[in-house]
Amino acid sequence: MPKIGIGVLVSGGGSNFQALAEAARKGEIPGGEVRLVVSNRPGAGALVRAKALEVEALVFEPKDFASRAAYYERIGDEFKKRSVRLVCLAGFLMKVEPNFIRMFPGRILNIHPALLPRYGGKGMYGRFVHEAVIKSGDAESGCTVHVVDEEFDHGPILRQARVPVLPGDTPESLAARVLVEEHRIYPTAVKPMIEKLLATTNEETVP
Repeated sequence: MPKIGIGVLVSGGGSNFQALAEAARKGEIPGGEVRLVVSNRPGAGALVRAKALEVEALVFEPKDFASRAAYYERIGDEFKKRSVRLVCLAGFLMKVEPNFIRMFPGRILNIHPALLPRYGGKGMYGRFVHEAVIKSGDAESGCTVHVVDEEFDHGPILRQARVPVLPGDTPESLAARVLVEEHRIYPTAVKPMIEKLLATTNEETVP
């Protein structure tokens, strides 16, 4: 069976990248294969995970490029060299530029640690999300997988999972509970995307 290449963009620890890579290898994402990880930070923990999983990894820092568009063009070129057709953001803290979205139309996914459209947008990532949820007094939080468009944390929602906000929760304790669900639902959102790409792979001439 042909394999559909998956590329992952990371900035931090990379546990969602690992969840995707392991799910693909276990056959939970049939026909999917994580082929390349790209980080915007040289010290990202995801790079250590990539080495342990024997997944190719590259680091590109935005400061080394003339523009954000040039930065994403380089990443897109590296993905296409490896026949990557689906891109997954996994704790990637940069806004994706329009030229990159055009390279992978409807084929860029993101996972966000809240129930979008609540607690999304610029500055809403990691601890800041969980602090905002707790401060609001919400009874529940969760995570969302969505298709990426030109706005932060926007685009069609594919999957959501909910978790309770417990009395005495800290941002760390809530984050840990949400992360379990992130690892569970991200592969389930990727699976039908890969199935769709497999179904059309013989019809497309461009990887």
